[in-house]
Amino acid sequence: MAARRVPDSVSITYNRTIQQRYQCLCPRRKASTYNSIAEFSEDVEPESSFLMAGPSEEHVRDFDPIGGMRRRKKQLPPSRYQYRPPKYYRGPLSPIRPPPAAHPSSRLFTPGPFSSPRLEQTYNSTLAPDLLTLLYTHHPPGTLPGPSPPRLRSWDDSSPYHKNRPLRAPRGVPALSLLRRPVTFRNIPRLEKIHVHSFLREAGNHREHLFVAGMIMQNITNVRATVYRAKHTIANFGLRRGNPCAVGVELRGGDMYDFLAKVVEVVMPKIKEFRGVSGGSGDGSGDLSFGFGPEVVGSFPEVEVNYDS
Repeated sequence: MAARRVPDSVSITYNRTIQQRYQCLCPRRKASTYNSIAEFSEDVEPESSFLMAGPSEEHVRDFDPIGGMRRRKKQLPPSRYQYRPPKYYRGPLSPIRPPPAAHPSSRLFTPGPFSSPRLEQTYNSTLAPDLLTLLYTHHPPGTLPGPSPPRLRSWDDSSPYHKNRPLRAPRGVPALSLLRRPVTFRNIPRLEKIHVHSFLREAGNHREHLFVAGMIMQNITNVRATVYRAKHTIANFGLRRGNPCAVGVELRGGDMYDFLAKVVEVVMPKIKEFRGVSGGSGDGSGDLSFGFGPEVVGSFPEVEVNYDS
């Protein structure tokens, strides 16, 4: 059904009635929000809000919130002055949310760090700019990056058995590597965590080996060690399911940089005929693993000081 236009007289009368009945819901607009005087109507004040006079001196003189607080006979409850964040996170749809851990009012707030390790400072000042220069790929504004090459190889159809076969993995790689995002200043490769692990074959029969290994690991990493138990029974290694077999520590932040600096600057130079860490010891997706023998662990300063001279 076609809509019919209401006459102007009826519309003006209706607007006046609404404004008189709900004055608080229909604020008056100022002349500064219009382009020309032809747009003015009765709902618009002819003068700009910037030319209106401010509060009178009497109102300014009577405005004294501190004096009103002192004249108050009974103080307000402490909840009006102190904010205590909620203890539990109730989900993304709840209006009551705890502040982030970096906020001073959070229950998880920890002041600091007031200084960063020297290795972290070297990364921020030297390594990060160099990595960004080597790995950055520039795309001019307004252009899209080209299509990515296929990750899987197709068959050459040299044999009839190649028909309907799934695509092959890349040449020289047994499995597909992880997808990598383009390197920008927001995702420069950096060290996230270090996991120190020690396997103890005789821990099932001699529990004191766990205590010794846990104390040594706590001294060299500054983090309390976690005991791991065997998930399966392996007769060749003397493991029984559920028995403790190893200790490990996960390092992040300052402890991670301190431990890595200690390994690179103190422990590795003491190894005789050390040829470095092999670049192929990782998985090619950012993870690198290497190990030390029991004689190398004695080169840590925290362990070496306990040896008899």
